[in-house]
Amino acid sequence: MNSTQRAASMATLLGVAGTMHFLRPAPFDAIVPPQLGNRRRITYASGVAELGCAALLAVPATRRVGGACTAALMLAVYPANLYSVKRYWHRPTVRNIALARLPLQLPLILAGWRIARGG
Repeated sequence: MNSTQRAASMATLLGVAGTMHFLRPAPFDAIVPPQLGNRRRITYASGVAELGCAALLAVPATRRVGGACTAALMLAVYPANLYSVKRYWHRPTVRNIALARLPLQLPLILAGWRIARGG
């Protein structure tokens, strides 16, 4: 996969995920750690951030900045992934999905970083 395809794939993923924060916010609200405050506000803010990263990635002139922002965003949402494991520990199927997401975050971080570096 070349850098243009990588950026397009990541922009699509972030665009879909960001849109879902607005269309179906409840599942995202559920994994926002309560100590962060208003869950819906955090869900919407993270949706805006994902859509913003998608837009930056989609434009060649801002692609590298978009990659750096994407890597930072993927790091920033990691606490929600950790919290989802804790929240759903008593539900084995959901817990296993949450556990599987933890290592999957790393390729997303690395993809953003790779785009930022021009690769």
